Amino acid sequence: MAHPAQLGLQDAASPMMEELLFFHDHAMMVVFLISVFVIYIITSMLVTNLSDKYVLDSPEIEIVWTVLPAFTLIAVALPSLRILYLMDEINAPHLTIKAMGHQWYWTYEYTDFENFEFDSYMIPTQDLTPGQYRLLEADHRMVVPMESPARILISAEDVLHSWAVPALGVKMDAVPGRLNQTAFITTRPGIFYGQCSEICGANHSFMPIVVESVPLKQFEHWSYLMLENA
Repeated sequence: MAHPAQLGLQDAASPMMEELLFFHDHAMMVVFLISVFVIYIITSMLVTNLSDKYVLDSPEIEIVWTVLPAFTLIAVALPSLRILYLMDEINAPHLTIKAMGHQWYWTYEYTDFENFEFDSYMIPTQDLTPGQYRLLEADHRMVVPMESPARILISAEDVLHSWAVPALGVKMDAVPGRLNQTAFITTRPGIFYGQCSEICGANHSFMPIVVESVPLKQFEHWSYLMLENA
């Protein structure tokens, strides 16, 4: 998860977030090179009084400063489009979970099981135990098996919400009357935190999202206990 004074993005916990991190570094390098080139040109113009008529009026230079930006945009756009298409691909998920946004909590329904549904509320500050994070902990976590494709169906019951977990590279709007979907694969066990990312009312800041990735055997044991207690 994020930590104080962090400058970069969170560590990736899914292949899609790894792709987003690579693209971020690629785009930042392009921006850096452009910035250095522009600063060099400005500095050169300020420190020299020399001029050349072939520079002031040259079709060749005009062609260069038209073509180079076009290639630069292509170098940024092609990887971006590739990631956009990858984010829309949902192939044979092993698990489907429906996340329903309410004011101000989430409801999770494991649609591959019968009568497997629970609400997830934020744990109040006075009830936190040592080591838990304020405004980020939930009384019931959404548990998923590690290294298994999971599909998330997202909607809302009242107003607009947004289901977002930065470490997984997932952010999808929850719209009343509409069912959106996204997917992810967790590459390692762990607990990943997110929050509603759409201003949804007075308690918008108090509906966290907690995803716990566990090995398959542990997930089967957890689901068995949840079904027994349902």
